[in-house]
Amino acid sequence: MDVYVARQPIFRKNRSLLGYELLFRDGLTNAFPDIDGTEATSRVLTNSFFSMGIEKVSGEGRAFVNFTRDLLIERVPMMFPRDQVVVEILEDIEPDSEVVEACREMAENGYVIALDDFLFRPEMAELIKTAKIIKFDLTVTPLTTLGPLLKRLSGNGIEFLAEKVETHEEFDQAMEMGFTYFQGYFFSRPEILRGRDVSSPRMNLLELMAEANRSDVAFRKLEEIIERDVAISYKLLRYINSAYFRRVSEVASIRQAILLMGERGIRRFLSLIAMASLASHKPDELIRASIVRARFCELVGDTGPPGADQAELFTLGLFSLIDAIMDDTMASLMEKLPLSGGIKEALVHRAGPLAAYLRLLERYEKGRWDGVLEEADRHGLEHQRLPGFFLDS
Repeated sequence: MDVYVARQPIFRKNRSLLGYELLFRDGLTNAFPDIDGTEATSRVLTNSFFSMGIEKVSGEGRAFVNFTRDLLIERVPMMFPRDQVVVEILEDIEPDSEVVEACREMAENGYVIALDDFLFRPEMAELIKTAKIIKFDLTVTPLTTLGPLLKRLSGNGIEFLAEKVETHEEFDQAMEMGFTYFQGYFFSRPEILRGRDVSSPRMNLLELMAEANRSDVAFRKLEEIIERDVAISYKLLRYINSAYFRRVSEVASIRQAILLMGERGIRRFLSLIAMASLASHKPDELIRASIVRARFCELVGDTGPPGADQAELFTLGLFSLIDAIMDDTMASLMEKLPLSGGIKEALVHRAGPLAAYLRLLERYEKGRWDGVLEEADRHGLEHQRLPGFFLDS
């Protein structure tokens, strides 16, 4: 599923980037759709931090995000890193005691509070004390009217941001009046970013596969992930209680099932179940190829130089087609998964020690025998055993 967020840059006096204001969009049309403010902000946060990754959206800059009253009093901004997010207080929020207390708590915890589209009212006094940035919409409050107010508000550690700066003259005038930050069409119109969302169930499956195939697999962590998925829990208990195992008494818990199957057995079972679920709308051959690749890399690793981790190599092969299965880039998927640096380096950049196994695998699949021999000899792998390994896989 495609997800969207728009961003408009915010600059310092020297025109270096401070960050971006993030704006909700539900498509490539650059306009705010008719949607509740709380839902819009929630989706901006989800799309930016969880789906696309905030590093892609705002880089090293700060993300300015509008928060509604409900989100403020629930302390939702504090779910996100204080050095990455700026909490914008919308102009229509009444500064009652609950709102002020929430903002005071966030400010004391190091969050930057910005008052958006600011219009001074006496009842704003307590809220102003929590703010580090005050934003003025120049289409609502022209610069010619702001002199006395800026003088009144300055001196308390507050910095001013001029919003909707549309001409060079406005930029120069705002800078002379003491504005520190600038935003508007003079610099840049909002830009729409599009990303791919990985749904929670599919993300759970990816986490499960990654955890099951760690060399230092933690059974307790594995148990927690399995228990979050009713379908996999059912399949595991049904499998362990099948006639194949001939149990005297029925296995009733996920933990017991994991221990009885052992590390190798649970890795195989979960990899197959998870891969089949992830690729349910893909050709069967894609699932088969992933499982064959996993086993092939594992077997080849047994003949390689000392120190090759077979569990890591199994994972390498298993995830080597995950971009095709998930309809996303390998780089994007690897950012979301707790895999080793060696696996990520091999899958994303085709570099590092593990990349040799990937190259060998791909050349073998394509029947490029000269390349297979060259790769095997270069890395001390027993090429005469490769046909048996592939048939075994």
